[in-house]
Amino acid sequence: MLRLIKSLNSVETVKFILSSVPQKRYNSNIPTPQSMPGIKYTGIFINNEWHESKSGQKFRTINPAEGTCIAEIERSGAEDVDLAVEAAKCAFRFGSPWRRLDASRRGALLNRLANLMERDRVYLASLETFDNGKPYSMSYTVDLPMSIRCLRYFAGWADKNHGKTIPMDGKFFAYTRYEPVGVCAQIIPWNFPLVMASWKLGPALATGNTVVLKPSEQTCLSALYLAHLIEEAGFPSGVVNVLPGFGDVGEALVNHCDVQKVAFTGSTEVGKLIQQSSGNANLKRVTLELGGKNSMIVFADADMDYAVETAHNGSFFNMGQNCCAASRIFVEEKMYDEFVDRSVERATKRLLGDPFDLKVEQGPQIDEKQMKKILDLIDSGKKDGAKLLTGGARQEGMPGYFVQPTVFADVKDDMKISREEIFGPVQQIMCFKKLNEVITRANDTHYGLAAGVFTKDIDKVNYIVQALQAGIVWVNTYNNFASQVPFGGFKMSGYGRENGEEALRNYTEIKSVIVNLNQKNS
Repeated sequence: MLRLIKSLNSVETVKFILSSVPQKRYNSNIPTPQSMPGIKYTGIFINNEWHESKSGQKFRTINPAEGTCIAEIERSGAEDVDLAVEAAKCAFRFGSPWRRLDASRRGALLNRLANLMERDRVYLASLETFDNGKPYSMSYTVDLPMSIRCLRYFAGWADKNHGKTIPMDGKFFAYTRYEPVGVCAQIIPWNFPLVMASWKLGPALATGNTVVLKPSEQTCLSALYLAHLIEEAGFPSGVVNVLPGFGDVGEALVNHCDVQKVAFTGSTEVGKLIQQSSGNANLKRVTLELGGKNSMIVFADADMDYAVETAHNGSFFNMGQNCCAASRIFVEEKMYDEFVDRSVERATKRLLGDPFDLKVEQGPQIDEKQMKKILDLIDSGKKDGAKLLTGGARQEGMPGYFVQPTVFADVKDDMKISREEIFGPVQQIMCFKKLNEVITRANDTHYGLAAGVFTKDIDKVNYIVQALQAGIVWVNTYNNFASQVPFGGFKMSGYGRENGEEALRNYTEIKSVIVNLNQKNS
């Protein structure tokens, strides 16, 4: 257990799943959750104040484990967007308290926010589970540590975002400055609400921008509580504003002439619309982290037990609601049958149930619409001739949106389940014979977010890593993340990068300064 804890402290890893640790030893390190966390904030957060929506409209957020209403949330509209953008614009004006703040103080504020999240970690993890449905054990040991470490990482960058001096012909002194872009609209998804908020807020605030954050309407509670912590941390008014609402809010932000940058994580379909609209009012900077149909390639020399367990976690982590889920698993012919048998055995042991139960590995899907989409795609797999070996249906006897862990074998490349992102607990196992064959098949997708390779052959690794068209390639591991390592996609999986120094460049403009040194002495 000490070794495991050490690993969690050094690497933000989502490979850590309940099944990999003996239950009694694991549970003893997780505080008791608040299975009915009190809902403290349901309003619109603008200028460090809570507001009702200008339209007077509200919407319900649902507990996906039970299908019941948690709370009614103020529904932002176009008028609220204008107010939030104006607040962010005023906070960004040259000479404002935020712009006058020393860079090191920006870092101190981010660290203070991280401290407050650490203080309220049990409540935030419980709130995330209540609103999203993911197991509390995951919210507490994965989502919260990843979010906190991300903010601390970018806090360290706040006073290191410097340019360079440049040798220039003649008697001139040339240097560059990295300056903040301005008002940034950040639109985050429902699958990792706190993590995605931290990934976006960290680099934007470290570099001195102001933000209008639009959380998903399905999971806005943790973002609203985060807004409270931002105020408590001491961020000046207007620096961060949070607008709960639906797609019309995101559309208004994308089309707003005073928004200079849009960062979006979500579906490829919506990402296309954002890219098309981003030039309507002005020429916005845009970064998009979109969908994936990711390949995991397992060669015959890989460690069977480890590959099966990692593939299982890669497919079913977060109920399969993960843009970099290992949804296409290519297994070399020599070990294919045994790999399939073991994968089915592992999936049948996966425990579904109350996400606040520390023994549970899998909670519900986010809502009924998502559940039906997954079940429709499972039906298409059966109709197309893939072999359904386990699962494939809604879990009976549970009131929420639970889908059984599902394993398909004999999946062909042209099947719908092999082409479309399912975003659910569906593992598809495919057979290959040759190296170049599997490279071609792995790349035969519109997406290019992530990939995994399992082999002991270093020459094979070096060859295939260069060939795979993906923004991140894991070798003998999967779903491992770190704030220091950039994350993003190729092709239809988007552009721009989260995390690492690269993320800072999404939120800065480079300014060149040339000073004439050839002045006569007076």
